[in-house]
Amino acid sequence: MRAAGVVEHLFRHSSGQIVATLVRTLGPDRLDLAEESVADALEQALRTWPHAGVPANPRGWLFRAARNRAIDLLRRERALRARLPALAELGCAEQQGGDAELALMLLCCHPELPPASQVALTLKTVGGLGVDEIAAALLTRPATVAQRLTRARRWLRESGNAIELPPSAALEPRVDSVLAVLYLLFNEGYDATSGEAAVRGELCGESIRLGRLLLADRRTDLPRARALVALMLLQASRLPARVDAGGDIVLLDEQDRTRWDRAMIAEGTRLFGASCTGPELSAYHVEAAIALCHAAADAPGDTDWPRVLGLYDQLVALRPAPVTRLNRAIALGMAYGPAEGIAELERLEGDKRLAAYGPLPAALGALWLRAGERERAAAYYRRALDLPGSEPRKRFLRRRLADCAERDRTS
Repeated sequence: MRAAGVVEHLFRHSSGQIVATLVRTLGPDRLDLAEESVADALEQALRTWPHAGVPANPRGWLFRAARNRAIDLLRRERALRARLPALAELGCAEQQGGDAELALMLLCCHPELPPASQVALTLKTVGGLGVDEIAAALLTRPATVAQRLTRARRWLRESGNAIELPPSAALEPRVDSVLAVLYLLFNEGYDATSGEAAVRGELCGESIRLGRLLLADRRTDLPRARALVALMLLQASRLPARVDAGGDIVLLDEQDRTRWDRAMIAEGTRLFGASCTGPELSAYHVEAAIALCHAAADAPGDTDWPRVLGLYDQLVALRPAPVTRLNRAIALGMAYGPAEGIAELERLEGDKRLAAYGPLPAALGALWLRAGERERAAAYYRRALDLPGSEPRKRFLRRRLADCAERDRTS
């Protein structure tokens, strides 16, 4: 792997862990200093590794560079010099285990913070997402996300909380917030909302890694946590077939299913079974069951769409969000014909939360094309092109528009 690729990998898989380890020593009031130190260490790696070569232990190198940078910054602040000895003796982030990172995630999801701020802070601090990426994941404006982050960081500075696991009684509600964050982080990786890449496998891998941290601690190894990790594994199994050689999106019914990662499917199936040993039924359980329906189909025509639709009915009852209803409408169209799905999607067009959501007109375009109405399909694809989206998503929509025109010429 080239130096820049190693740095990108470390940014996604190690920066949150190093930040958490530094913050455990510095205190949450110095989160900004910890993040600045890690960012400077990453920049240093980008400057030196292309010429000096990637070190044998790049993660350890990055940790030491971040720790040394934090020491330099602390020396300038007289009030914080008492923390220097503990920081100087701090071992590598890998030696700290996942406890520091898990504790930081749970602190970011403190109940004194509004839920939306919990999500934004965790996505930024642990997930490494930018403001624009968080805004796209939350269907909100970047300015709103920036305000939430500012207020959340102020609370962290003033709260006086330590980086440690909360008491058992306070744990479950925070775990739910962490699960919501990991779900959003994975989705941003699976279907990138901006940039040049259709998928961002590093984000998916990071989401799964952080989910495993929850499962590794008996206090946070809850059935719904297992169900979410199972869901992410089942979805991630399709990543090798989700884009073509040119980096363009390949839809589920057009994917080469022999390229799906069978080991991931097996692990996801096992974890899903382990999540179903009690009475709990979460939205993650239902979504994992939907993913299993797709994993069980050797070909698109083998998909049990009526069962998928029934599962979406359960999911809407548990999570009546507009995007859930959109996906249910698509399943309805696949199970009982495009006209049924179109009628449901047209009702969703009145939902203001989906006004700038490109997948809605794209779904209408797909169902109209399935119904043989190429002009209507093209109109919806053009509408989707006018809305925000990643460049690969735009290329996909242009290809669909070209398909509509080509079918017109040959009909």
